[in-house]
Amino acid sequence: MGPDCYKDVYSIVRRFGKTAAVIGGKTALSKAYEPLKEALAGTPLALSEPVWYGGNATYENAAALETLDAVKSANMLFAVGGGRAVDTCKAVAEHLDKPLFTFPTIASNCAGCTSIGVFYNADDTFRDYFYPTRCPEHTFLNTKIIAEAPEALLWAGIGDALSKECEVELASRDQNLFHTTLLGTQLAHSCTDPLVEYGATAMEQCRQNTPGYELEQVALAIVMSTGIVSNLTTDSTKYYYNSSLAHCVYYGSTMVPASGGKHLHGEIVAFGVLTLLTYDKQFEQRDRVMRFNRSVGLPVTLGEIDLSEEHLQTIADKAATVLEWTKAPYPVTKEAFMRAMRDADAAGRALLANEQ
Repeated sequence: MGPDCYKDVYSIVRRFGKTAAVIGGKTALSKAYEPLKEALAGTPLALSEPVWYGGNATYENAAALETLDAVKSANMLFAVGGGRAVDTCKAVAEHLDKPLFTFPTIASNCAGCTSIGVFYNADDTFRDYFYPTRCPEHTFLNTKIIAEAPEALLWAGIGDALSKECEVELASRDQNLFHTTLLGTQLAHSCTDPLVEYGATAMEQCRQNTPGYELEQVALAIVMSTGIVSNLTTDSTKYYYNSSLAHCVYYGSTMVPASGGKHLHGEIVAFGVLTLLTYDKQFEQRDRVMRFNRSVGLPVTLGEIDLSEEHLQTIADKAATVLEWTKAPYPVTKEAFMRAMRDADAAGRALLANEQ
C-alpha cells in the first residue's frame, strides 16, 4: 500500500501472464487507470481498455462481462473500484478460472481481499452471497487515490468496519472453534480500536486529500483487517461467523426505499452495531461506540437513516430471512430485535439531548 504502490504491480503479477483485463466502476477507472498504465509502462504487461462492470453486483452483469473478448482473452483480471465492482469481478474470475488482483479506490469495505461476494437483484435488494474458491491473489491500496475519494465513502467504511469485532464475537460465541476460526475470532479484536483511535483524523486527511499515517491505518483496518477476519471465519458450507445482527438492520433497510436506497451501506450498519450491542446487553461498549459515532457524524438514531417506528416490522421481517439472523448464541426474535432498535434509538436521542 501507499501512494506509489502501483509501481510494484508488475513484479507481483508477472508470473500470471502478460495481459490483464481492467474492470471497474466508471469513476474508479477514471482515477486509477492512467496511474496504473503509467506504472506499467515499459513492462511486458498489456492492459485492456477500461471495462465498465455494469453498475451493480449482479450475476447478470458478471455474465455479460464473461462474454467480452477483452475479458475472455486476458491472462488475469484487475478489479478496480468499490465493493460491488470487485465482487462482480470475483464471479467473473471464478467462472473463467482466471487470477484476480484488486485495486480498491475507496476504503469503504473489505471486498478487496475477501473470498466472498455480496450480490443483489436488479432492483438493488439483497440476493445472496457468492463464494469463490479463493480470495484475490493480491490487493493494491493506493492511498493517494483513497485520500482523493469522497470523504463520505471512508466515513461509511468506518461504520461498516465497526461491525466486525462485535458481529464475529457474537456469531462465534459458544461455538467449537478450531485453528482457522479461532485465529479469525482473535484477529477480530484488532478491528475496532484503530477506527476509534484514528478515525476522526483519517477523515480530516481525506477532506484535505492528503494521505497520512492515520488514513493508512484506518484503510488497513477497513480493507485488510476485516477482510482477513472474513476469510478466516467464513466457509461456504461448514461455518459462518463473519457477521450477525448489525447487518440484519442493513438488509432489512433495503426494503425501505427512503433508507436503503438513500443511505450508504456502512452508514446503516453503524446503527446496526448499536442495535446488536443493545440486543446483547453490551451497554458499556454500545455507549463507547455511540460516542465515537457521534464524534464523526455516524448515525446514533433511526431518524438519521430515515427510519422510524413504522418501518421496524418491515425491517424485522426481511432480517429474519437472511443468514445473519441465525448467527447468535441464542434464538433471535423479531419482537426483541425491534425492541433493540427502539432502545438504541432512545439511547441515541438521549445522547443528542445531553449535547443541547
